[in-house]
Amino acid sequence: MVSFYIYKEDQCVSPIGKTGTGMAFGTFGELLQGRLWEEQEEFLVTLPISRYSYAIYVADPTCQDVTVFPPEKQKSRMLARLLLERSALPHGGRLILQSELPVGKGLASSSADLVATARAISSCFHLPISSSLLATLMCRIEPSDGVMYPGVVSFYHRQGHLREFLGMLPPLTIVGIDEGGEVDTLQFNTVPKAFTHTEELEYQHLLEVLSDAIRQQDVRLIGQVATRSAVLNQKLNPKRMLSKVMTLCQEVSGLGVVTAHSGTCLGILLSPDEPNYHSHVQMAQDSLAKLTGAVSIYHSFQVAEKEEEYVTEKYA
Repeated sequence: MVSFYIYKEDQCVSPIGKTGTGMAFGTFGELLQGRLWEEQEEFLVTLPISRYSYAIYVADPTCQDVTVFPPEKQKSRMLARLLLERSALPHGGRLILQSELPVGKGLASSSADLVATARAISSCFHLPISSSLLATLMCRIEPSDGVMYPGVVSFYHRQGHLREFLGMLPPLTIVGIDEGGEVDTLQFNTVPKAFTHTEELEYQHLLEVLSDAIRQQDVRLIGQVATRSAVLNQKLNPKRMLSKVMTLCQEVSGLGVVTAHSGTCLGILLSPDEPNYHSHVQMAQDSLAKLTGAVSIYHSFQVAEKEEEYVTEKYA
């Protein structure tokens, strides 16, 4: 786990309180996001990455409420209070968060914070919290990204309901850029989305194709669906560099382009199993750096020892 902040004297946690820790991965936007014709519901398909939010919760009988650090993490404080009230647990405690995920970029930073918070409270009190309950409670605060479920899921982010667990991603690398600024996810999701009937039917087809591609570990097909979803999303949250990134993707033999549908990031998908992988990653970095200067490398979430306890949880 990454090192946590050093606190001022008045922020120090009590050494006598029960302590729990939690973590959750983020996502690099979504592989697919839109609305389905048959169900008339907006959905997304997650793209889990191996960057995380971490939380520590310390129960403190001298406190009457939950305090949070950093203080701007009020969504996590709200969830902590919801969980404690629902379970009739003492309300006094200190919640400490640290994240490897930037805020407002479409990388599920808020959702990862919330899941890490819930897992820290679960750890502190040995309190079972199912993924479905957590999704429901999180949705009271804001639309969430489905990161309470391990692996790739199709998820109704407005309602906080799992549609289907699709499996684990093969190893993938995302060479990504940030177009700048921030997107308020809560505000973005309050704006009605004007999908046409034709688009809804296409999203239905793309979801079927992507579901099969993930089960078959077909990286090329995964990339094709992600690219099409990025193009369809242009009318909702346009990326000014999308066409250039798509051209660069072809030049470096990338699998496709992936975007943060409600964020500011986009990137090129590459497979470590492809020939000339390392040189293609370097080419992608060099080419994208000419567009924005700063380039980041992300990797798809793969099960490791520190995540095993969450991957094996039930979906109840």
